[in-house]
Amino acid sequence: MHTQFSNLLSELPAIPADSIVSRTIYSDERMKVILFAFAAGQELSEHTAARPAIIHMLEGEADITIGGDAYSAGPGFWAHMAPQLPHSIFAKTQVAMLLLMV
Repeated sequence: MHTQFSNLLSELPAIPADSIVSRTIYSDERMKVILFAFAAGQELSEHTAARPAIIHMLEGEADITIGGDAYSAGPGFWAHMAPQLPHSIFAKTQVAMLLLMV
């Protein structure tokens, strides 16, 4: 068995202004993969996750803070986060990203 997507961005619905949308595209006992899209100006305030997580930016520009370190993130940005590490995201433009929780 396998799961594949020819174009992850086509899996996202239209992004209403002033909104964040998410869609779980894969989940099993070891991993959960969530596709996120942010309208420009939207943010996830600082929070933590109980599991290790990976952020992979697909499109757009965002300010991302991880454990107190600030990054200007664009397509191709990738970061691994340990459990309970505080992080936040502010979308400077429309953003699409993958969140992998392992």
